[in-house]
Amino acid sequence: MPDAQPVSLHCFAHAGAGVSAFHGWPARLGPGVTAVPHLLPGRDRRRREPRATTREALLADLLDGFRAPGEPYVLYGHSLGAMVAYTLARALHEAGLPTPALLAVGACPPPDAASELSDACRESSDRLLDLFDSLGAVPEGARPGGLWYRAVLPVLRDDLTLADSLRRAARTPVAGAPFAVPLLAVAGDGDPLAPPGTMAGWARWTAGPVVRRTVAGDHFFVRGPALPRLLGRACRVVGRTAGARDAGPLAAHCVPAALAGPLVAVERG
Repeated sequence: MPDAQPVSLHCFAHAGAGVSAFHGWPARLGPGVTAVPHLLPGRDRRRREPRATTREALLADLLDGFRAPGEPYVLYGHSLGAMVAYTLARALHEAGLPTPALLAVGACPPPDAASELSDACRESSDRLLDLFDSLGAVPEGARPGGLWYRAVLPVLRDDLTLADSLRRAARTPVAGAPFAVPLLAVAGDGDPLAPPGTMAGWARWTAGPVVRRTVAGDHFFVRGPALPRLLGRACRVVGRTAGARDAGPLAAHCVPAALAGPLVAVERG
């Protein structure tokens, strides 16, 4: 086994969010792993840029940054971010560019399953507010016409439109060889939108090995400690197996095998 290599963990947040959910991750990921949160256009310091609402606009913003990675890397996306991460990994594969050593997705139904959030992208503002309020995503004291309604609700609607676009695009056949990136699907045990049984459906979306894991939390378990600890462990496995992965296809199974233990592993091939 070669010496462990440093690993970059590229992170994509849920709808309406910037990157604040990942601020506490460096201390929880552990050694050898660097968190790289990606801020999508139209929010925070990029608020003056047009928001991406289509696959084409998203890839125009992201793809160039992954054409020549300097070290092994992992993608993690939460909710909307899961579709962003999957779309990016698949686009890299179809372009013949280096793909992630591991694709991790959380809190997001697979593209062929119903998605209450993205399916609501064309609903009225009242319906959207009811939905987000049921998830605890509307801050206490928010009022119609207030800052949250004016600044956050339009971002949420555009992000759900993006999610709907990505899910539709994902259902088109993969161009070229089968998409075989190893995949880790993470569910929250109290998530009403993407429970463990729904997350298991991600196994249909790669020809590579798949690992499933359930952690404590609701739809926003990204804010808790269990997820970054799990991903840190996964990234260190990637770092230890990076040399073998470059040497041959057998190493594509090393990450799921090494992560097994308390995880539920689904091996194929």
